Amino acid sequence: MDSRPFGTCFFEQYAQITLATFLGGEMTSLVNRDRPDLQSPDGASVGIEVTRAMEENKLAQEALMKDIAGVTPSPRDEEIEQILEYGYAYGLKKGKYIGPKELSYWSMAHPMKRILESKVSKVGNGFYGHFGKMGLFVFSRENLGETEARKAMDYTLFLQKYQDQRYDRLYIADVNDLFVCNLDDGLNEGSRMIRYRIFQEQRKAFYLEAIRRQNDSVQQL
Repeated sequence: MDSRPFGTCFFEQYAQITLATFLGGEMTSLVNRDRPDLQSPDGASVGIEVTRAMEENKLAQEALMKDIAGVTPSPRDEEIEQILEYGYAYGLKKGKYIGPKELSYWSMAHPMKRILESKVSKVGNGFYGHFGKMGLFVFSRENLGETEARKAMDYTLFLQKYQDQRYDRLYIADVNDLFVCNLDDGLNEGSRMIRYRIFQEQRKAFYLEAIRRQNDSVQQL
């Protein structure tokens, strides 16, 4: 039986759908496993760990005040009805709410700096095994600009500078953006990061597909 916390599959699937949509190629065939969360079918070529970050000073406000469990939908508010039905809100309503099934997922989140420190340490000591290419995908509750994303990228580069095992890519996603950061050696700073905008219809499509996959995985247990 899957020992991961309930609800993580939704986010892992959401991450895979996002990567496949914007990057294509080998990202389209990634499968949901554990340690790391997304892997190439051969279990050796590509591995991507999926996690989340939330700043501590926003944790109580975001998680408690914006929990949708007590919200009553107004007439014709399809997205609110979907959040109440499925229990997840990420990708809908521009990140305004947290669904009841994802509340514990976000309540265990750490600030970006601490998440990066933990995940870089784990990849360095072989916790995730050995893959030809290794990535880290971080969901953020905050809407990030390029300045914040670049700071996270630079900190990751600093942390893993002297490690033999490192992340090749850092993916940072908020509801509206995906930042793809190339961590390979020898690149100039201007070419390391690409920003992809995620528009409303795409977010909704990602959400519904992640829900479908999450429900399929639950039925298979």
